[in-house]
Amino acid sequence: MAVFEFKAEIALPAIGALEERLAEREEQRFMVLEDKPSGRAWLAGYFAAREEALDAWRELAAGLGVGVAVGETVVRQLPDEDWKESYKVHFKAWKFGRLNWVPVWERGTFAPPSGEEVLWLDPGMAFGTGNHETTRLVVERLVAIAAREGIGARVLDAGCGSGILALSALKLGFAEVAGFDNDPEAVRISRENAELNGLSRQADFFVGDLDSGLAGAEVGVLLANIQADVLGRFASGLVRAVAPGGHLILSGILGRELESVRAAFAPLTTGWSVESRELGEWADLAFCRPRLG
Repeated sequence: MAVFEFKAEIALPAIGALEERLAEREEQRFMVLEDKPSGRAWLAGYFAAREEALDAWRELAAGLGVGVAVGETVVRQLPDEDWKESYKVHFKAWKFGRLNWVPVWERGTFAPPSGEEVLWLDPGMAFGTGNHETTRLVVERLVAIAAREGIGARVLDAGCGSGILALSALKLGFAEVAGFDNDPEAVRISRENAELNGLSRQADFFVGDLDSGLAGAEVGVLLANIQADVLGRFASGLVRAVAPGGHLILSGILGRELESVRAAFAPLTTGWSVESRELGEWADLAFCRPRLG
């Protein structure tokens, strides 16, 4: 299969505005790749044809503001193995608490500290290495819930991507964990990552959208790292799926979108507690439903 890589270097100050533009358009073909140690970043995308890449870029560029400076664009055909390996340079090991998220290709060299857990990941082209702020915000909430309330709740990851959030829940000790995504490729990658970690029998990953995936659900911890406008549209379904005493953790929210998302959920969560944190350009919302009685 021929794969064409689009790539253009961008200035670091332009990252926020460019990510906002991608989120506004619900753009799935492009991504922003940042290498923090070198202080460089790129707009990148992968396409089946050169003209498809150029057309997609022209469409995106037409709506970019004057403050978003994008360098020279390059489109090149990648050898089959090259494109499959290209994402690896952007995935670095990281940790929070006693959990470590480590690329599987470092399995032979990474030595976890005593008493800590490792989640080996090969995200492929699915979203979810943990290196992005939106994923970290959710993971840190999940770790805090486990430490504060224990690991007895049922966990559901809506829009599972690479499976990182659901598999992290299993590594923390939650026993009943599931995740779904409307992209069959993401579900396939989630299942592969479960197998990499010996968690295939514990993890339930399935194809579904925010209607079918949440149908009949009532869980103690519902995770949704999805674009802000999608969260708003499906607010009622997300809220209904949270059991009394349960948690709803929302991410994928740009800082400037936070109040609009909060407003969409406010009338549906009267009496619920709510917290928010920011990390870089991104924010989360953490709701807790009151217990019965």
